[in-house]
Amino acid sequence: MVATDINNDTGTDDQNSQDSPYILVVDDEEDIRDSIQEAIQYVGYSCSAAASGDDALEFLEKNHVDVIIADIRMPGLDGFELTELVKKKYDTDVIMITGYGKEFQYEEAIEKGASEFILKPIRFQELIVRLKRVLRERALIAQRRQMERQLRKMTITDDLTKLYNMRHFYKQLQLEMDRASRYKSSLSLLLLDVDWFKKYNDTYGHLEGDQILIKLGEVIRECLRKSDTAYRYGGDEFMVILPETQGEEAKNVAERIREYFPAASSHDPSDDGINVTLSVGIVEHYPGEDLSAFVKRADQMMYQAKRQGGNQSLLA
Repeated sequence: MVATDINNDTGTDDQNSQDSPYILVVDDEEDIRDSIQEAIQYVGYSCSAAASGDDALEFLEKNHVDVIIADIRMPGLDGFELTELVKKKYDTDVIMITGYGKEFQYEEAIEKGASEFILKPIRFQELIVRLKRVLRERALIAQRRQMERQLRKMTITDDLTKLYNMRHFYKQLQLEMDRASRYKSSLSLLLLDVDWFKKYNDTYGHLEGDQILIKLGEVIRECLRKSDTAYRYGGDEFMVILPETQGEEAKNVAERIREYFPAASSHDPSDDGINVTLSVGIVEHYPGEDLSAFVKRADQMMYQAKRQGGNQSLLA
């Protein structure tokens, strides 16, 4: 059974939402378990305790834990086995402790995935120093990962609309074409272009034109499934990749976007305003068709829609 400090046990949701690190002490000796938990809580960290490796895993199923402090020698699941299981499934560091320094070595603990190794009898000052070091390293790794995610997002995202950009479009389209070919599934593509966009820009200014593009990005996102992806292809052109979608289904998506879009303009066309609408080219991928040919057909259908007066979607 898992033992927790009642004053700090606020439930799973609260624990997961806390900014401060959460520590779990795992030791089959109650006195040691309680004393370590008390020392950790004394310096301000939230902490719970478990009497066995199995109890620790049960606790982890329902709670986020930053660091586990676990004894190596325990009945049932020992510290080494617990560490291996934790490192496979959770983003949690492990500090191993043992009173059998002659039997267990630092190198062995590190090989199993532990971040630190401490001998009993435990000096609590040393434990806290090493715990803080592990937590600092976790924080640095988390910051690095966040920066990497932000940099990656910046390289594939259009600054204005927050849709994916053209560079990412070609990479993703090739992946979807390969997948469609491998599984013999359908794949469709939409190319959308804003009608009268240059005239709208000239009349109301580029800031107003940018708002039109932002609104179109929002409309597109609202009309797509989770499996679909949208891209700003350039200027006032947008691409939508629709996996597992046949041509007629893709036309329904295009019509939905086209019908919702005119509300993007804050200017009333009945008052001599510019009526921004959409021309959409729709194509379904042919088996064996290469990427450039696929995109070219979408482009041709979009321009045909424009030549026929705009504000329509045409399926090849």
